[in-house]
Amino acid sequence: MSHPQSEGETPLAPVLEQNIRAFVERRQREKDKASPQERLAEKVARFVGSMAFIYLHLVFYGSWILINAEVVQVVRPWDKSFVLLAILAGLESIFLSTFVLITQNRMSALAERHADLDLQVSLLAEHEITQMITLLNKMAEKVGVSASADLAELQKDVSPEQVLDRIDEHEERIRKE
Repeated sequence: MSHPQSEGETPLAPVLEQNIRAFVERRQREKDKASPQERLAEKVARFVGSMAFIYLHLVFYGSWILINAEVVQVVRPWDKSFVLLAILAGLESIFLSTFVLITQNRMSALAERHADLDLQVSLLAEHEITQMITLLNKMAEKVGVSASADLAELQKDVSPEQVLDRIDEHEERIRKE
């Protein structure tokens, strides 16, 4: 199934189209794996982050305040001290923050998995490039072309552990200064 192109649109490489399709399908599978509670939390968090939620609160709390402050006399006031309003607002904030935290935890776990994937792909690409440089260097030697010293340095595989250790050392040194 190929993507219909708009006039003047440059076609993407088939491998890129395949990667996009795989990415979208994977994202959908991850959404489908969410538990009913996680889906509910995500829907609530999405609504809480909308302007509709703000408008609803303006109407609800504004009406409550205007009626109970006796600015508007539509019905008899029921919470002149606004204690009940404060309790409702406090309970609402507890529940809403919990919904948002549940959603953030799920998003954080997905982001961590994607970061792990990025790292693995980067390490694989670095290894492949190192192998290509080695092969290119051998070809250059065979035809009598001298390679730069930088090329020889690039032939060495990078150890992620060593890089992380070096970063830790630098961070530790900066903290001590």
